[in-house]
Amino acid sequence: MADDRYLAYMGKGPKKMGHWEHWSCPDAETALTGIDYYEHPRLCRQKMAELYPQLRLGIPQDDTPLPRPDERFAGESSWADEQGLRHVRWGDGQSGHWNYGVLFPTMEHVLSYSPLKNADMANKPWIEARDYSDEDKLYQEFRQRYPADCGDRAPEGSSASTSFYNTMFMWPLLVFGWENFLAACLLPEFERIMDEFAEINRRVFRVFARLPINFVICHDDIVNTRGPVCSPKWMHKYIFPHYEEFWAILKAAGKEVIFMTDGCADAFADDVMACGAMGIISEPYTDYKAIARRYDNPFLAGEGDNRVLMRNDPAEIEQMVRSMVETGRMSGGYMMCVGNHIPWNVPPDAIKRYLDLSADLAHR
Repeated sequence: MADDRYLAYMGKGPKKMGHWEHWSCPDAETALTGIDYYEHPRLCRQKMAELYPQLRLGIPQDDTPLPRPDERFAGESSWADEQGLRHVRWGDGQSGHWNYGVLFPTMEHVLSYSPLKNADMANKPWIEARDYSDEDKLYQEFRQRYPADCGDRAPEGSSASTSFYNTMFMWPLLVFGWENFLAACLLPEFERIMDEFAEINRRVFRVFARLPINFVICHDDIVNTRGPVCSPKWMHKYIFPHYEEFWAILKAAGKEVIFMTDGCADAFADDVMACGAMGIISEPYTDYKAIARRYDNPFLAGEGDNRVLMRNDPAEIEQMVRSMVETGRMSGGYMMCVGNHIPWNVPPDAIKRYLDLSADLAHR
């Protein structure tokens, strides 16, 4: 029997609209459960799972108390580490940084870099740091996450999935840093580099095709809040043909793709769908109703806005939820989601109001 998450991914309209939340608000967990998140992180999460199972929050293995942010960060809103890199609070910890351009001090360093000659990235600082030089070993690394007796197919109707952060665009952005990437991406020499990143990902997606999953969440921040980072011409040369190729590998193995990006996805939503995605999870800057109208029950998530929650106006929160539900009734693939995150400083009572209203209203 298909689970509701599977039905949503496939656009089949489960009666109850589920949640896909980007969650990192410990104070809300304390307020919602009455259990101090830092004193009893396991007990708190167990109570959260009882009260709000739709959030699917992970539960710690033990109940060891966690240091409180004011103890760790001395009440500062941002701070510099020993390398001078600045961090801010993120959930019960701190943010990372994306200042990887320091590894490539000149454009000559960027343009001489070979992703394939450096395919063992296991000790690199960026996201998805692993050894890509041996496809069989890469398969074993991913395969060990799943039961040994289930072959290469997940049960029919299961929402079993994996995800990959660097579907294509993120590779040069993370490896070289923003400034180097933008300075190099229009140069003829950059084509070789992108071809080599594509070969690394070809291995990744062949591995995913062999896993016992039904879905792959493919992440690439191809837009920001104002829209595209690179031109459509550039995207159609370096990015979208690879999406089409990689996702065809998955589809041939019976897997489906959900695409994830920050920002306003409007300019490239049609391209992403044409490449074979079932739908898009993004941020509230995207026009989800427009996508729902253009496609037959696409998967959609991310329409909720944390700026509304931050203002904590009950009428505005209810208006937001009702608008989200309206979109959800336009597409059988819609899930409730605050697309620009529920961070540590969102008022707990605003979060409770959002969750309670969703429980009352988010039905088809």
